[in-house]
Amino acid sequence: MTRALMLQGTGSNVGKSLLVAGLCRAALRRGLSVAPFKPQNMSNNAAVTADGGEIGRAQALQARAAGLEPLTDMNPILLKPETDTGAQVVVQGRARGALRARAFAAEKPKLMAPVLESFHRLATGRDLIIVEGAGSPAEVNLRPGDIANMGFARAAEVPVVLIGDIDRGGVIAQIVGTQAVLDPGDLAMVRGFAINKFRGDPRLFDDGYRLIEARTGWPGFGVIPWFPEACRLPAEDAVDLGGTGRGSFHVVCPMLSRIANFDDLDPLKLEPGIRLTMVPPGRALPGDADLVILPGTKSTRGDLAFLRDQGWDIDLAAHLRRGGRVLGLCGGYQMLGRRIADPDGLEGPPGVTEGLGLLDVETVMHADKTLTRIEARHAATGAAFSGYEIHIGATDGPDRARPFAHIDDRPEGAISADGRVAGSYLHGLFSEDGFRRAWLGRLGAETGPEGYDAKVEATLDALALHLETHLDIDALFALAGDLPAS
Repeated sequence: MTRALMLQGTGSNVGKSLLVAGLCRAALRRGLSVAPFKPQNMSNNAAVTADGGEIGRAQALQARAAGLEPLTDMNPILLKPETDTGAQVVVQGRARGALRARAFAAEKPKLMAPVLESFHRLATGRDLIIVEGAGSPAEVNLRPGDIANMGFARAAEVPVVLIGDIDRGGVIAQIVGTQAVLDPGDLAMVRGFAINKFRGDPRLFDDGYRLIEARTGWPGFGVIPWFPEACRLPAEDAVDLGGTGRGSFHVVCPMLSRIANFDDLDPLKLEPGIRLTMVPPGRALPGDADLVILPGTKSTRGDLAFLRDQGWDIDLAAHLRRGGRVLGLCGGYQMLGRRIADPDGLEGPPGVTEGLGLLDVETVMHADKTLTRIEARHAATGAAFSGYEIHIGATDGPDRARPFAHIDDRPEGAISADGRVAGSYLHGLFSEDGFRRAWLGRLGAETGPEGYDAKVEATLDALALHLETHLDIDALFALAGDLPAS
């Protein structure tokens, strides 16, 4: 029997991803062989896996918490939104094309087979699988063909613990209401609940906790206080993005409508000399910026139009006139060029869009998707770093004669003649301490002594201890079946 436990939420953003990461680290610290699993995820924040595919960034963090390399089986279905009504569908790490929401609903039942295949393959030889649901099982209108919540739980026979978010209010109604709308077969999968994101003394909720137990008949596994160090870990959802720090070097990033791989910025947020501002739609780019980073996007031409609608192109021009610098990553790099051609309509209607013209390069979209891990060396400082590429399209032009980096002997990226505008397809570069310090130091930014990986590892350990303190983890893991003695 596969030993597994599934966390489902009363809604989106209740903290399931973080809790799965914490439980994976807690299991690892107990000496268990554990792996994370999410049947279906929707995110443009993706990671390239050891087996050459892509999964949600949250599952990559959870894999790290479990002491594993990320694998495509950890997130067999990944939806990458391209428009408000359509998304690219990635199955077991490989893109299968784009579908509108209605078409995906019809296709969904066929995807249970690869989901179960990945789940059982991942579970082979492991002590425990911790599964993360998506959204909420209370969205019973989505129950037919469901592969993300109760549909999966019942097909794989995995017990469920329901997570409520007290920070958003109404947690009693969240849990009691979820029970009220589930059908008897789905209700039979639920073994209990836990309360997340409590601010203050958890004992103040004792009466509410007992009321939920009495009304539902479900046991509670604990009340988890707010974990403030969560901001030190990569965020999966753009809704979680925010600025940080009070350093003197000001880095600004506009929040594009289809922003992708924004975890590239996480190491910068933790540098003491950096002040990072994420600029939402409707606000101008701050005039005191030292560096503007144009992030990745799932829809380059669409988000270039969005950027112009916000007036950010005018702000960028003013920023450069003041002597500022610009770095474009992936889709942001493509935007910096003279034009973007999409002859086959891979990201929308076929056509050509004029770029920002800040780099003398052009991009042509093509169907072949680049998915690879890389080892590179920064052209200006010689600093080595690891990273990954995940994009469609190829970029070329005169400014490529001044590359941003070298991958073996291959030049990568481009730099303008005056050196103040740069673009690169490489993600994850700032996670490398040596490169980050060398690059920021060259720009005049102060960096701290502590390494990024060390900060993430320490935070995962602290999260595991936090959950050990406030959850009945022995009882939770017991739901998954008999486990080897730690």
